[in-house]
Amino acid sequence: MDSQRVIVTGGASGFGLGIVKAFADAGARVGMMDINQAAAEEAAKQFGKNTIALIADVSNRASLAKALDVFCDWSGGLDVLVNNAGLGQAPTPLESVEEAQFDALFNVNMKSIYLLSQLAVPLMKAQKSGCILNIASTAGVSPRPNLTWYNASKGWVITASKSMAVELAADNIRVNALNPVAGETPMLATFMGEDTPEKRQQFLSTIPLGRFSTPADIGQAAVFLCSDAASMITGVALEVDGGRCV
Repeated sequence: MDSQRVIVTGGASGFGLGIVKAFADAGARVGMMDINQAAAEEAAKQFGKNTIALIADVSNRASLAKALDVFCDWSGGLDVLVNNAGLGQAPTPLESVEEAQFDALFNVNMKSIYLLSQLAVPLMKAQKSGCILNIASTAGVSPRPNLTWYNASKGWVITASKSMAVELAADNIRVNALNPVAGETPMLATFMGEDTPEKRQQFLSTIPLGRFSTPADIGQAAVFLCSDAASMITGVALEVDGGRCV
């Protein structure tokens, strides 16, 4: 992992921050991409000179292209792209979700991967190497009720990752996904509707190992899938879920 050049979207909090930390600890040069400039710049300080804050709206092509140019000027190129940025959804009957909320889920959870892939894949093809990791969810495998459009967005991420893996293998570009279970992040309260001991126990009762995932869990899995140790792994959606999907 030492000297790899890595971009992590949604990198200033939650799973994204855990992923940034894991790559930085492994010696990579990391671009922490986030729409929240203050949070990204503050978080980047803890990792020193090998981490740069990149401010971008992941649903906007021009914004992403500008941030990618800044990163490549700083690092000299791109080896790993982690599409982590995502929006959650409060439990809501599918027919009651507002169109604006659906559009937001689409733009951040799906369109961002389309846009960044179109920008990053040509760079990886030119160097005949690269790794893309898309953060999906157990929701795309074992859906919970009243989260239908969020579940569907993560199912899309899983299918897109597998298709990308097949298409890009000839260019020595590996593509995988991670399926985290509900985690100790700011998004947890969104999924539960309210953060109470009763709601937490309800969620925990569905996870055989009896705990939520953590940013560190997801970070370590991300580093492995993007490392040489996983050089024969592509097209996989790895569940980091404490047995939730068994």
